[in-house]
Amino acid sequence: MQAGAAESVAAVPASAPAGDKVVYHVGDTESQALQALRNVRNHLDADPTAQITVVTLATGVDFLMEGAKDKTGAPYEGLVAALHNRGVHFEVCEITLKNRGLSKDKFLQEADFTPSGVVRLAKLQIQGYAYIKP
Repeated sequence: MQAGAAESVAAVPASAPAGDKVVYHVGDTESQALQALRNVRNHLDADPTAQITVVTLATGVDFLMEGAKDKTGAPYEGLVAALHNRGVHFEVCEITLKNRGLSKDKFLQEADFTPSGVVRLAKLQIQGYAYIKP
């Protein structure tokens, strides 16, 4: 048994990319968005091969709206665009849109839409994504 275990460990090269699969859940822009974006940036700096999806719902969708700014007045758009260019997927809950009377055309071009944020979070976790809520 031990010899087989040693062989399977040795078969994985030390230089193999980590490729973490992670979903970040943002449910409130004011208390979570900036921290989530910083966490995602730091995550990619440490593991550039990570597959990251940010799922937003409730007031957490607000930072993905055109013209949205953080508490200091800095726009979210640049950081979102930079992370999107590094492969991060941003998803907005369509139930939130319906409940809040928001239209898709008010969101940054980097935003994609998912029918239900909570269902998407569950499905990604079933697919092996680690769950992080900043």
